[in-house]
Amino acid sequence: MKLLSWNIQWGRGMDGRVDLARILRTIRQLGDFDVICLQEVAIDFPGLPGSRGEDQVAELSAGLPGYAAVYGAATDVPGSHGDRSQFGNAIFSRLPVGQVWRHLLPWPAEMAVPSMQRVLVEAVVTSDVGPLRVLTTHLEYYSQRQRQAQIDAIRHLHAEACALSGRAPMPAEAGGAFEVFPRPAQALLCGDMNFPATALERAQILAPFAEGTPGFHDAWSILHPGETHAPTVGIHPVDFVKQPECFDFVFLTEGVAARLKAHGIDAATEASDHQPVWVELG
Repeated sequence: MKLLSWNIQWGRGMDGRVDLARILRTIRQLGDFDVICLQEVAIDFPGLPGSRGEDQVAELSAGLPGYAAVYGAATDVPGSHGDRSQFGNAIFSRLPVGQVWRHLLPWPAEMAVPSMQRVLVEAVVTSDVGPLRVLTTHLEYYSQRQRQAQIDAIRHLHAEACALSGRAPMPAEAGGAFEVFPRPAQALLCGDMNFPATALERAQILAPFAEGTPGFHDAWSILHPGETHAPTVGIHPVDFVKQPECFDFVFLTEGVAARLKAHGIDAATEASDHQPVWVELG
């Protein structure tokens, strides 16, 4: 199984142009991926620099035939033409997709700090390494307090999912709303975390859980123990980091971490202000 995670900045490259065809070309050049997790995907948001208000989920889906699209809007506000303007994260999977969840993350009030609603998108996929939950998110940039609250929520959701993973089928009519679908304990969490690898928030994600709940491990550190994380932002000049940093991570639970074969970062592309990150499991 190969998975890619990328904050595409609504398709806006370092040249200021929104070009989703370029995003798709870059993905295809990087490899043949089973699951593609994208952050900062917009629908009808002409206020974003360079955007025409395009339906980016539809455009990306058209360029990814054979993939099922799962979109989770974090921001959902009135649009300019009577529609809804939405901004969030998407999972594209050519693997079978089971149940899907869209979890809005905490947004503690901080009146003096710019911030936005954030979302965790979760989908169960059936892969050649077994069933697992794919989770992708984009944490708050401006507030450590909000990031930490969002991480607490993600950890709670993971522990809750693990507690439900062994749930027996309910005596409900097949096809009804009470029908139970698999929700495996093993998970892969990826996205733009908006903190560097040295931050307390990374340790917060990696902290052990109570007995019986598999913890998360950093894919980079599994394959490169003791080495500084390769940067995923600031390789090309941006105004939100002073030096190149790793903001984009893939975290794996123990059972999945044992199947990790490769971890890569494309440092060359300028199709976004972040670099694509991918992992291969086998």
